[in-house]
Amino acid sequence: MTVNIPRHVAIIMDGNGRWAQQRGEERIFGHASAIESVREAVKGAIEHGVEYLTLYVFSTENSGRPKEEVEGLMELFCKCANSELEELVKQGVRVKGIGSRSNLSMTVLESLKDIETKTYGGDKLTLILALNYSSRWEITEAVKKIVGSGIESREITVERISEALSTSACPDPDLIIRTGGEQRLSNFLLWQAAYSELYFTDILWPDFDRNEFSKAIDHYAGRERRFGLVKQ
Repeated sequence: MTVNIPRHVAIIMDGNGRWAQQRGEERIFGHASAIESVREAVKGAIEHGVEYLTLYVFSTENSGRPKEEVEGLMELFCKCANSELEELVKQGVRVKGIGSRSNLSMTVLESLKDIETKTYGGDKLTLILALNYSSRWEITEAVKKIVGSGIESREITVERISEALSTSACPDPDLIIRTGGEQRLSNFLLWQAAYSELYFTDILWPDFDRNEFSKAIDHYAGRERRFGLVKQ
């Protein structure tokens, strides 16, 4: 096992639609096939001793996709929350959702609440699901929260802003992985990613398995993280 292990790994799971289209299938087929890759990432994280795994499940911008695809994604999420629950509990995984819940359906909200509640005791891995999430939304909400608390401007610090974010209970991601060949963060954890190591791969998400996860971890192990400082 790699010695230099990231505490927190975040993944932009890209390429589901292209993967399906390459096989002559509808885009939703790619999203359904990607569930196995989520299982592989969770198992890989636990095997390597990663403490936090954040998955970019659905961005606020994704809501602009065709209605059939969005509805299919939400239905798929609910099915997965139910079918994967027992195994997640067995693995010691605690699930936490982040993102705007204001325009999610009651069915999705209930599924999310159910899996959060029933996995609360997990102590092997915290699985953070970024659902209906965008970093700009998160930072905007943090600013509103800070302003609403009535503090003076001089009291606003980096630490106070971090504490107001939805990820305040976990460390910033050490490693951000993006599959599918694109090399951008796409409005994902922008504040938290200030000093994250970035790993881009052409592998489409449905083909991302534990071996690919291990490659990313090994790549991270070879990085020298200085956080803007000079090595002594």
